[in-house]
Amino acid sequence: LPGGGVRFTVWAPAAQRVAVRVDDGDPAADHALARDADGVWSAVVASARAGADYQFVLDGGPALPDPASRWQPHDVHGPSRVVDPAGFAWTDAAWRGRAMADYVIYELHVGTFSEAGTFDGAIPHLAGLAELGVTAIELMPVAEFPGGRNWGYDGVQLYAPESAYGGPEALRRLVDAAHAAGLAVVLDVVYNHFGPEGNYLGAYGPYVTGEARTPWGDAVNYGGAQSAEVRRFAIENALYWVTEFHADGLRLDAIHGIVDASEPHLLAELVARVQRQASALGRTVCLIAESDMNDPKVVRPAAEGGYGFDAQWSDDFHHAVHVALTGETGGYYGGFGAPGLIAAALRDPFVRPARAPGAPDAPWA
Repeated sequence: LPGGGVRFTVWAPAAQRVAVRVDDGDPAADHALARDADGVWSAVVASARAGADYQFVLDGGPALPDPASRWQPHDVHGPSRVVDPAGFAWTDAAWRGRAMADYVIYELHVGTFSEAGTFDGAIPHLAGLAELGVTAIELMPVAEFPGGRNWGYDGVQLYAPESAYGGPEALRRLVDAAHAAGLAVVLDVVYNHFGPEGNYLGAYGPYVTGEARTPWGDAVNYGGAQSAEVRRFAIENALYWVTEFHADGLRLDAIHGIVDASEPHLLAELVARVQRQASALGRTVCLIAESDMNDPKVVRPAAEGGYGFDAQWSDDFHHAVHVALTGETGGYYGGFGAPGLIAAALRDPFVRPARAPGAPDAPWA
C-alpha cells in the first residue's frame, strides 16, 4: 500500500476463521482477517512489505498458498511471496502493441528455448527472431506448475509466473526487452481446468463443479452456485497479465473445455473486459482462441452474438497436417485422414461442421 503495509485478501466462503501467516524476517505471526458478505476475507498487515512470505490458515488447518499468489518462489506447495506490482521500471512507454493482421507468431516454450531455460535466457535471442520476420512471441503457459519443467498446461497458481523461469520480475524484463526489439508478447492462458498437483483451490471454495466434466476432470465452476467469484478469478487474471505485465495478447487454451450456460458467457465477458482495459491503457491487445467447436461465433463480434475474439487457431489445418505427417488418427485427430483435407483447410476456415462439447464427434465424446 502507498502508506506502507500490505492488504491480504482471499475468497473462502465456507470458512469460519481465516488468518494470514506472515514471515517478514521475524518469527511468523498470524493475523486475523475480516469477512464480508460475499465470503471475501481481508486485512491490512502494517508490518508486511514486498518480499515477505505468507500463507493463509483456514479454520486452524494447515497453512496454504494464496490462490492468487503473484509469486511462488518455493514451487506450488510453498508459501506465497508479496510482490510490489509497481516496483518494476518499465522502458516501453512508447509501445502500443500490434494489430492482429500484423502478427507473425513464434510459439516459444521458455524452458527449452534457451540453454538457461528462463525468461532472462530468452532475451539475447529476441533480435534474431525479429530478423527472421517474427513480429510476436507467444509464450506457452507460464503460470506456476509443479517442478522445474512442464509444458505449462497443468498450472495451479494462475497469477504467479513460473519460479523456475525466474518469477515475476524476470517475466517483466522479457516483455520489456521484447517490446524494445519490436516484438509483441502473447501469453498462453488456461482457464478450462486446474492442474492436479499443488491445487489447493478446493480448500478455499467451489472453484470446480461436478455438474459438468472435461477431459481433465470436473469443469471449472463458471455458472453454478457461488460462481461469481470464480468468474472474477479468471477475468481478473486476464486483466492482470495485460495491465501488470504489459502483455499484448492472450491465447486462451481449449475454450471448448469452458462450460458456461450463463448470459453473458464467461468468454464474451472476458473479451469485453480486456478490450475495455486495453482502450483505457491506450494499447492494442489481441485475443486468440483455441477451439475445436468449429463455430464462427468465437470470432463473431459481440454485437452479432459472438464472443468477439480477434482470431482463433486453425485446428482443422493443424490436425490434417499432423495426420498426414504422423499417421496418428486417435482423439483430436479422428476424421482427418482423408486425402485433400489439408487443401480444404487452407481453402475454408472449418473442414468439419460446428459441434458442441459432448456431441458424438466432439473432442471428448
